[in-house]
Amino acid sequence: MGHDHDHDHHHAPSADADRRLLGVALALITGFMAVEVTVGVMVDSLVLLSDAAHMLSDAAAIALALFATRLAARPPSGGFTFGLKRAEILSAQANGLTLLLLAVWIGYESVVRLAHPPSVGGGAVLATALAGAAVNLLVVWILRRADRSSLNVEGAFQHVLTDLFAFVAAAVAGLVVLLTGFHRADAIASLVVAALMVRSGLGLVRESGRIFLEAAPAGLDPAALGRELVGVPGVVELHDLHVWQVTSGYPALSAHVLVAPSGDCHAVREAIEERLRERYAIEHTTLQVDHTLDTEHCADSHGASYKGSG
Repeated sequence: MGHDHDHDHHHAPSADADRRLLGVALALITGFMAVEVTVGVMVDSLVLLSDAAHMLSDAAAIALALFATRLAARPPSGGFTFGLKRAEILSAQANGLTLLLLAVWIGYESVVRLAHPPSVGGGAVLATALAGAAVNLLVVWILRRADRSSLNVEGAFQHVLTDLFAFVAAAVAGLVVLLTGFHRADAIASLVVAALMVRSGLGLVRESGRIFLEAAPAGLDPAALGRELVGVPGVVELHDLHVWQVTSGYPALSAHVLVAPSGDCHAVREAIEERLRERYAIEHTTLQVDHTLDTEHCADSHGASYKGSG
């Protein structure tokens, strides 16, 4: 049985510097959200209120990212042999579901307002949207400096980036109302915001769901990987191949490898580990390497079996 444990440096959670960047972004988002809610209520603008709701989800995403990185930094203990590294995946999934629920509410309100459009203060909407775009640009710049290999941090970044596009839609709606008096533009822009939220929410739920279901990392074909590994000199057969992610940026692999009776099990294991590390960035591996004569425990292998020339 061979193990490659030299992976902590690659899979470390966000550093203190990243947490500080997230904290600054959270303060900016929360502060402007309060301003946007106030203006939206004053001028009766659904697009501003819906974007404030989106900013609330941004703030929640960043706050959960901060909390999850602190949990993920805790060392393994008790029954949590991997630590709490999947806390960030729980956070990402919660953020995605919240986005989808908010999108449903905003979509419903938009349809109602399309049928019965209220009077909207176009000038206030335009000014607030432009200010919001400026704040979001600053937050995007801040989050680009953080570690975006984390699904959690990347989710917060995508939230804010989507919100930037939403502010552009709000600014266009405000300008249309101001110049033409077409008040339905506010509801139309709100539908655009809802669509962007659905896109972001589905992406987060899909990616976090793959990790919870222990699917192979996106873009990695386990069957192709199995066929490649049996091409390593000395390998006769490979089965029980499992590839999954403990958390984002933390792939892991286990497999049972059979080598020829005269083969060097340790050399084969090292060659496979080097191939996985260099070509697939998989550093956490658990490889059971045996000679082909010792096969009585292989009767109930899981998954496909890959044959090599040995």
